[in-house]
Amino acid sequence: MKEVFFFNSMLTPKIITFVYWLLLFFAVVSGLSAMFAGYGGITFSKFLVGLGIIIGGGVGARIWCELLMVLFKIHENIKKIADKPL
Repeated sequence: MKEVFFFNSMLTPKIITFVYWLLLFFAVVSGLSAMFAGYGGITFSKFLVGLGIIIGGGVGARIWCELLMVLFKIHENIKKIADKPL
């Protein structure tokens, strides 16, 4: 707990991982609801739109979260370089 309160450990990467899974869940739910929404049951076009939402949402969430994680990986590597003895 001391590491979190004194900023010796990063908390945000753990939160980003949770947010990624949450976004992935919402992408799947949104895609499935797009497939089965409205009257007339499932059609081929609604199936393709829902599949596009699932795939596009999953890839988009992954890219967004990876871009955020890159910042923290750069920080970790710079910290290793700074802590390395000469």
